[in-house]
Amino acid sequence: HVQLVESGGGSVPAGGSLTLSCEISTYPYRLRACVGWFRQAPGKEREWVAALDEEDTWYAGSVRDRFTLSKDNAANTLFLLMNSLKPEDTAMYFCAAHRSNTLCSGNGRSILYRDNHRGQGTQVTVS
Repeated sequence: HVQLVESGGGSVPAGGSLTLSCEISTYPYRLRACVGWFRQAPGKEREWVAALDEEDTWYAGSVRDRFTLSKDNAANTLFLLMNSLKPEDTAMYFCAAHRSNTLCSGNGRSILYRDNHRGQGTQVTVS
C-alpha cells in the first residue's frame, strides 16, 4: 500500500520561503513514475503546481522561477522549495503520484488525476 506523507507547511509573510516534503513509501520501486504537487484553496478548484518524472520537470506558469521541485531517491522523498511566496499561494498543498510506474502526461498535469495516490495535504498560508 503506497502512502504519501506531506510536511513543511506553515504561515509566512509575503516574500518568505517554505520547503514542503513528501515521503513516498514505495518510491524506490517507481523511479520513472510521475510525482508532483497540486494545491487547493477554499472554494476553488484543484490547481496543478509542478510535476516530475524520470525524464523531465514541469511547473505551472504562476510558480515558475519561484518554486523548485526535486527528489531524493535514497530518502524516498519529494521536495518543493517555495521562494518569494505571495498571498495567492495560500492553499492546502497535496503531494501526488501515479499509481503505475509511468511517465507524466499533459506536461505534468496528469498529477491532477483523481485516481492517483495522494497525501492528506499540508497547509501553506501567506499573509
